[in-house]
Amino acid sequence: MTPFSMAAAEGIEPVAVARELAARLTTPAEGEALGFLYVSDALARRLPELLATLREATGVTHWTGTVGIALCCTGREIYDRPAAVAMLGSFPAGSARVLPPMTENDDALTALLADWDTQDPARFALLHGDPTHGTTPAIIRHLGEHTQIFGVGGIASSQGDYLSVADEVVQGAVSGVLFAESVPVATAHTQGCTPIGPVHRITAASNNVLIQLDGRPALDVFEEDIGEVLARDLQRAGGFIVAGLPVPGSDTRDYLVRNLVAVDTGQRLVAIGEHVREGDEILFCRRDGNAALEDLKRMLADLKRRAPNGARGAVYVSCLGRGRHQFGDDSQELRIIAEELGDIPLVGFFANGEIFHNRLYGYTGVLTLFL
Repeated sequence: MTPFSMAAAEGIEPVAVARELAARLTTPAEGEALGFLYVSDALARRLPELLATLREATGVTHWTGTVGIALCCTGREIYDRPAAVAMLGSFPAGSARVLPPMTENDDALTALLADWDTQDPARFALLHGDPTHGTTPAIIRHLGEHTQIFGVGGIASSQGDYLSVADEVVQGAVSGVLFAESVPVATAHTQGCTPIGPVHRITAASNNVLIQLDGRPALDVFEEDIGEVLARDLQRAGGFIVAGLPVPGSDTRDYLVRNLVAVDTGQRLVAIGEHVREGDEILFCRRDGNAALEDLKRMLADLKRRAPNGARGAVYVSCLGRGRHQFGDDSQELRIIAEELGDIPLVGFFANGEIFHNRLYGYTGVLTLFL
């Protein structure tokens, strides 16, 4: 199969942006074409015009994508200006199907799977979620609990409208693309934090509030882990200390990162951005640029090993807290990816949350290679 083609364009006029993208893209001559489209939130309200023009100019009818406060493409990060990035790829007939928005339930997924070739079942999904829709986390979780589909992707980020593309411009909890088992991919994720203490057992909790850890007041344990200096300035600690929830059964010591929400120094409580239960495990982590760089290179080395013949194209979803905030200016995060993997066509965005193996992460990067 032929390599994908990628293009980026800037500007506030959606028709002009779409035409510039189309002029730089190559429509596949074989297989069925699928387009990937990510637009900055400054263009969100004009997304229907942009998509319609792009569809007409390229002749490609099937598209997936979403809105991001910042975008990325091969070796480049795009911030603070209206822009769009697009990629065209070819797939065997029937092996890539756009998934309409799932809102209150998974009826759209059930219908799509019922019509799927059982000899080449759906095994992989690129997903885009709406952070304002209450069922988004549950639908993503459902994929892992009730299907054999491995879902990756991200949650839209915007200072305005949260829109996605599923052949047309849509709003809803989760949409995306399902890929058949015959579509070869390699995917991995990288963390942006490092643990600063041991794993603790939650012995008392209420909703998202940690009351006791290991039988002791939660804030006492937290202050011990972060150290005396930070414990004297808890507001400062909230800027770069986060909670980590270990993934049950993980053989790589994987964990989901959640922000600290509040502390109560009187009752010695700690609140985090996730509901927890007694018996769950938790650890505290530090956002760490050096650790993030090391883990990014580890992930890229792993993907190079799994894709010895290179990739036709790639999609990268990174956290809004990464990019220039963690790796520095001048597109360092995306430059590192290009340096390690080569000049492969890549598009993506900086998300409100990252999806990997049907779980919602934070402060991570999720890279998918189409082989």
